Amino acid sequence: MKRILTTAALAAVLAAGGSWVFSPGAQPPMGAAGAQDASAPAEVTVTDMVLGDADAPVTVIEYGSFTCPHCATFEEEVFPQIKENYIDTGKVKFVFREAYFNKYDMWASMMARCGGEMKYFGIVDMIYSTQNDWARQNSEQAVADSIRKIGLQAGIDKDALDACMADGAKLQALVGWYQDNMEEDGFSSTPSFVVDGDLRANMSYSEFSELLDERVDAAQ
Repeated sequence: MKRILTTAALAAVLAAGGSWVFSPGAQPPMGAAGAQDASAPAEVTVTDMVLGDADAPVTVIEYGSFTCPHCATFEEEVFPQIKENYIDTGKVKFVFREAYFNKYDMWASMMARCGGEMKYFGIVDMIYSTQNDWARQNSEQAVADSIRKIGLQAGIDKDALDACMADGAKLQALVGWYQDNMEEDGFSSTPSFVVDGDLRANMSYSEFSELLDERVDAAQ
C-alpha cells in the first residue's frame, strides 16, 4: 500500500517534468506557477469513469495509483470477481478515480483518458498488467515511451495521442480534480475504496464480498 503525494508535492513534481516529456525537445505545457495553482479555473472537465448500472443500489469508488503494486494486485485478483458478481449483475456501480504518487501516475492517467470512456477500462487493465515492465524503466523518457506505446496498442491514433499528452489544461484540471477528491473523501493511500460514502482500505475479495452483500441487502 502506498501513500499519496500531497498536492504541493505533486505540483512540484509536475512542474519539474510534466507531460512534455512525451515530445522530446518540446517545452513544458504548464509552468511551475500554473502547476501549483491547482484550484485555478481550467477549460477541461474531468469525467468520472464508471462501470455498471447507474441505478445500482450500491456505489463503489476506487482510488488507485497506476504505479502502486497493491493496486495492480487488486486489479488482477479481486476486481474480476467483483465485476462478475456485483457490477455485471446490476448490484454495484463502480467508479475508478486515479490517485497520484508521482509524474508517472499522471502520465499514465492522461494516456488512459486519451482513449475516452469506451477504451478507458481496457487501457487501465493494460497499464496494470504491464506495470512491472513500464514502471521500472531506467529513465523518464523510457517510461514515457512505454506508456505511449500502451496507448498506441490500445488503438489511440498517434496524432490524437500526441495532442492529448501535450494538453496543459487537461494536466491542470487533473491536478485540481485529484485535490478535490482527496479533500472530499479523505483517502491517504491506495488502493482505497469509498463504499456508499464509507472509506475503506484495501480488502481481500472475501472481505469486499461480505461488505457488498451487507450493503445490497440493506438497500433492498
